[in-house]
Amino acid sequence: MTVVTRFAPSPTGFLHIGGARTALYNWLYAKHTGGKFLLRIEDTDRERSTPEAVDAIFDGLNWLGLTADEEPTFQFSRRDRHAEVAQKLLDAGKAYYCYCSQEELTEMREKARAEGRPMKYDGTWRDRDPSEAPEGVKPVVRVKAPQEGDAVINDQVQGEVRVGNEQLDDYVILRGDGTPTYMLSVVVDDHDMGVTNVIRGDDHLTNAFRQKVIYDAMGWDVPTFAHIPLIHGPDGAKLSKRHGALGVEAYRDEMGFLPEAINNYLLRLGWGHGDDEVISTEQAIEWFDITDVGKGAARFDFAKLTNLNGVYLRQADDTRLA
Repeated sequence: MTVVTRFAPSPTGFLHIGGARTALYNWLYAKHTGGKFLLRIEDTDRERSTPEAVDAIFDGLNWLGLTADEEPTFQFSRRDRHAEVAQKLLDAGKAYYCYCSQEELTEMREKARAEGRPMKYDGTWRDRDPSEAPEGVKPVVRVKAPQEGDAVINDQVQGEVRVGNEQLDDYVILRGDGTPTYMLSVVVDDHDMGVTNVIRGDDHLTNAFRQKVIYDAMGWDVPTFAHIPLIHGPDGAKLSKRHGALGVEAYRDEMGFLPEAINNYLLRLGWGHGDDEVISTEQAIEWFDITDVGKGAARFDFAKLTNLNGVYLRQADDTRLA
C-alpha cells in the first residue's frame, strides 16, 4: 500500500510555525515511506477565507521546499460531493433530518450546563417520523452515532485511545441551508483523495472519533491517525504571537532565517535522532518516522532556532546571501 499524507490548512491567515511543522512531518513521512504528499485548502469558511491567505500558504510551503506531489484540492469546490455522501447516509438510514428549533437546542445546552456535563444532542429526531415535523423549519442532517460499546483508535503517536460511544452525539453533517459541515467535508475529501495517514495536531484527537462514525457508516477504510502534540512557548503556555507564532514569511523577510534552519529546528520540536542537532533534508527523510514523535508538548526556543540558523548561514554560498 502506498502511503498518502496530506496537509490541510484553512486559508484564514498566514502559514504559522505550528502549521509548518505539521506540513513538514506529513512531507517527511511520505518521502520516508516512498509515498505521496498532498495539499488541501479547507476554504469552506467563505467569510474568513481569503485569496491572500491561500497565496501565503503556497508561498510559505514553496519556500520551505514542502511541495505537494499533485495539484492542490480546494474543499469548497467539492461541496456537491459532500452533500451527495450525506444523501447516501440518509438513504441508508445512517443519518436523519433533525427539525429541532434553536430554542430547543438552547434548552438542551442549558440543561447540560446545569448538570455539569458537556452539551450533547439528545436524539429527539433520531427515530421520529418526519411527518411530525413543524412547518417552516429547514432541517439539518445528523449522522447516527453508535450508542453502545467503545470506539478505539490506534494512534501512531498517542497509542491506543478509547472512548465510550455514549460520549458521542449525533452531530450535524449538513446544515439547514444544505451546506456541508467541516466534519463531513474532511472525511469525504480524505477518502476521495486516498489519504492513508492523517498526521495533525492533537487538538484534533476528539474529532477523529467523530469522523470515524462517518467512515464506518459509509463502509470506508479508516486512515491511520497520528496526533502530534502542539508547540508551546518557553513558559509552557500554548504558542502565541508573543512567543514567536508568526507567519513563516516573517522568519524569512523580517528576521533573515534560512528555510533549512526552520525545517531542521521544527523537525526536532518533538522528534530526535540521538544527539544529532544539525540534520540535512536527506538525513531527515532517511531517519524520520512518525512513530518516534513524542507525546509531550515541545517548547519553542527562539535562541536555539537563531543558533541553528547561524550554522546554516555559515555554510551558505555568499551569492545566496547577497
